[in-house]
Amino acid sequence: MHIVISEFMDEAAVAALRADFDVRYEPDLVDRREALAAALADADALVVRNRTRVDAALLAAGPRLKAVGRLGVGLDNIDLPACRARGIAVLPATGANARAVAEYVIASALMLLRGAYRHSAQVAAGAWPRTELSNGLEAESRTLGVVGFGGIGRLTARLAQGLGMQVVAHDPMLRDDDPAWRDARVQPLPLDDLLQRADVLTLHIPLTDATRNLLDARRLAAMKRGAVLINTARGGIVDEAALADALRSGHLRGAAIDVFDNEPLAAGSPLADAPNLVLTPHIAGLTQEANVRVSGMVAQRVAQALKGL
Repeated sequence: MHIVISEFMDEAAVAALRADFDVRYEPDLVDRREALAAALADADALVVRNRTRVDAALLAAGPRLKAVGRLGVGLDNIDLPACRARGIAVLPATGANARAVAEYVIASALMLLRGAYRHSAQVAAGAWPRTELSNGLEAESRTLGVVGFGGIGRLTARLAQGLGMQVVAHDPMLRDDDPAWRDARVQPLPLDDLLQRADVLTLHIPLTDATRNLLDARRLAAMKRGAVLINTARGGIVDEAALADALRSGHLRGAAIDVFDNEPLAAGSPLADAPNLVLTPHIAGLTQEANVRVSGMVAQRVAQALKGL
């Protein structure tokens, strides 16, 4: 059986697959669409990250495909109905990068609340803005608002509670009497109520028709003045122009954005010159440890699918 891997995968996981399968591992196939389609002609499985568009056209190029492994958890780059229609198993690395994302959120929250990160160059140049930087905020007793209370949201809540933060959350998929709320010691709230209470807002939801521009100008304006926003979920959930306006006006204290409506960030993006903003290139879930866990889990799941286990 033949497996095609079109994006980066941990070498140990690739080696594990090669022990039982014929593997074509070319991390740059994602950027060579025609070559990727040709490679799928005799492939039984395809392994991707988030950049490979597994749409109907690509699936059609792989008539033997039985499985698509996703080195991550988001599935918006995979045509799920088309996979279902073909009986192709879609195998994400559920939970494997949760720790990496949760730690990114907590680190970003502490940095944004303190606010001193913006002045490193000044200090290096000999300036001494000690008075200006003496009014940062502590996390203890502040409120973290979590939108999307799945595995990553729950782990983020637990880490925040370890800092003495209060945690509220919103997840329309969970009833208010779901035991998950009690077990996590987290209060469920309607979204608009959560926005008014959160000092730190973090997003952990998929991009769907219902969540696109969920945080638009109206909802950003409804956030607590001086709050900070962290998005490690998907670009498109936050209206980027409205966020830039909220930062420029001072309504929001800061934001850390790891995902964008267009990736890489488009030239002329309103976020390019917004103040008090940390931008990272979709790496919240990527650490050395997470890469090993994600790759190992997907390799195991793909192997089991092909072996019929």
